[in-house]
Amino acid sequence: MGQMENNKKLYVTSIALYFTYFIHGIGASILGQYKAEFAAAWGAQTLSDGTLDVSMVLSVIAALGLGRLISLPIAGPFSDKFGRRISGIIGVVCYAVFFLGVAYSGSMAVGYAFAVVGGIANSFLDTCVSPTCMEIYVNNGSVANMFTKFSMCISQFLLKFMIGYVAAANMSYRTIFIVAGAAILIDGVLILFLPFPKRNGGAEKAAEPGAKRAKIKVTPVSLAAILIGFTSSCTFMLWLNCNQELGKAYGMADPSAIQSWYALGTAVAILSTAFFIKKGLKEINVLILYPAISTVMLALCYFIQIPAICLIGGFVIGFAGAGGVLQLAVSTTAEFFPESKGTATSMVMIASSIANYTIISLAGYITKVGGTGASRMILLLNMAVTVVGILLAFYVKINRGKQTA
Repeated sequence: MGQMENNKKLYVTSIALYFTYFIHGIGASILGQYKAEFAAAWGAQTLSDGTLDVSMVLSVIAALGLGRLISLPIAGPFSDKFGRRISGIIGVVCYAVFFLGVAYSGSMAVGYAFAVVGGIANSFLDTCVSPTCMEIYVNNGSVANMFTKFSMCISQFLLKFMIGYVAAANMSYRTIFIVAGAAILIDGVLILFLPFPKRNGGAEKAAEPGAKRAKIKVTPVSLAAILIGFTSSCTFMLWLNCNQELGKAYGMADPSAIQSWYALGTAVAILSTAFFIKKGLKEINVLILYPAISTVMLALCYFIQIPAICLIGGFVIGFAGAGGVLQLAVSTTAEFFPESKGTATSMVMIASSIANYTIISLAGYITKVGGTGASRMILLLNMAVTVVGILLAFYVKINRGKQTA
């Protein structure tokens, strides 16, 4: 009876942890939705067509990846050594600082600094939430990890309506930032007091730090699994941060609608993929199939230049690009490092953060120099990287048995 009661308490813990990803979903995409407002606040130049140069905002979005890149090598081992709870609390506090700091930043430099703090927040949440949920739902680790993405896509789906409500009520664009910062701090108080599972699903695994360190051996196969963190992140990050410009180029009256279709596709993907994995679909097959679907959709978006394709593309890229592929890359990599799930998560997310920083910075450069054709050039870049991801997943599928045998 006591065990069942403890499990119920752990389920409450998992809800509190998933809520941090609900807020993270807002943090990951809200700058992309308020590009014009931040460009104006930071004194951006007006382009020849009368619009503001938003490339500096893309550079600040890329700084989220830089923050992750700086902190992930520390966050994973920190989580494995000092515990998931402390890692989570650091993440919560840093996220609150990010939301409030970036909202009131008066220049690109200040916004950039707070975006780095936001990236640090993301790192410590990654290395707290993913390992903890895999340890709470020990028999359904992949599905549990995918629901971190589900939490994000719910908030990203609701974000359009939040933005609409804020605009209709004539409230400041800073409103959502302030509310999100307050909400994650309240959730942090719960995380501080709720119970956490024993590591790796059992008490006997709690000690042995030396053994954990000895198991960290990166092989070509595990490296390929880690690199899927890079390619899968590029697919959805490029779309998430550049779809508004594509919508405008194709004559959409309301490009923000793409965001809702994207989030809906992600939600549908996670629920259906979780169902199929429970029924026996192998994670590695998803890591091949979904990027292949994304590549086809990106090609269609390139060749079919009509407004409707952006909405269809939003749904399909949400489904196949953002529908848990990164989380399944984490779960697949964690199989290679069963005693160090925090560090395994960290390695995949380092690859993801390199993607965020390098690819979004490149997209910012293309946006600056590419003129009206920039959004379609970014589609080609996205296709190329996504195809590399398919090849990596094939390599892991063919060779993983040799490593785990």
